[in-house]
Amino acid sequence: MIKTLLKRLFIIILFTNCTANYGQLTLVAHLQGDLEEVSGVEVSNTTEGFYMINDGGDKSRLYVLDDSGKISKTIEIEGKNEDWEDLTKDTIGNVYIGDFGNNRNRRKDLKIYFLAAEDLEGQKNITPQKIEFSFPNQKKFPPKKKNRHFDVESFFYYQGYLYLFTKSRVKKDYGRTNLYKIPAQPGTHEAKFISTYTSCDKNECWITSAAISPDGSKVVLLSHTTILQFTDFTGDDFFSGKATQFDLNHESQKEGICFKNDSTVYITDEESHGEGRNLYVFTLD
Repeated sequence: MIKTLLKRLFIIILFTNCTANYGQLTLVAHLQGDLEEVSGVEVSNTTEGFYMINDGGDKSRLYVLDDSGKISKTIEIEGKNEDWEDLTKDTIGNVYIGDFGNNRNRRKDLKIYFLAAEDLEGQKNITPQKIEFSFPNQKKFPPKKKNRHFDVESFFYYQGYLYLFTKSRVKKDYGRTNLYKIPAQPGTHEAKFISTYTSCDKNECWITSAAISPDGSKVVLLSHTTILQFTDFTGDDFFSGKATQFDLNHESQKEGICFKNDSTVYITDEESHGEGRNLYVFTLD
């Protein structure tokens, strides 16, 4: 009898210790293979699955995953992964990879790689076109510490433009993000400033990814612990709308967000201290 009770107690303790708490998130899959530092996610137009990329330092690859989160294909991209931070797609399935990570605010080679939809369907090696850009209000590289608002980790496509959200590197102003836009066309562009939003002053409020819903009515910005949602905005000044914050009750190095449908998002996080490297789903209630 005692042995039976001890055995049951052991099983309960083992089960409890092996069950992770993901807060408001629902786990879809633990990402295998090379996706240790996944920094961007997008739903594929052509398959039941996802596109993902790794952060700077990894090989220049676009990973194609099935709907269970397993890598089904790897596409080699002819272009250096200086600091890939996010990816997005347009309405016909062209994919854009943001090589614009700029922690020290000194880069003069900010760019976005354009991958044509027809190449993504059949090619294993792609030579992308480049969309290069600069900020009109950055005059020094790097600027003074109080003006380091030119790091970028987030963007999305909307109606012919790419919308960029900066990540503040200024102490006591970490929650500030500036919104810019550039044409979604290969070439060299000067980003157009639209507006600014500040959520809080802590580094946990850093904006690490962004997405817009398929119907264009919702914009979401991701941080390590929250999602900021904007609705009822005017034109493309997304910050002019109503802001709603969703607390995820789960802290990890979340780096990627995209919409599954108009009310549900996918989220990815990097592996850190033995945790993360997961794909989650979250409903925007």
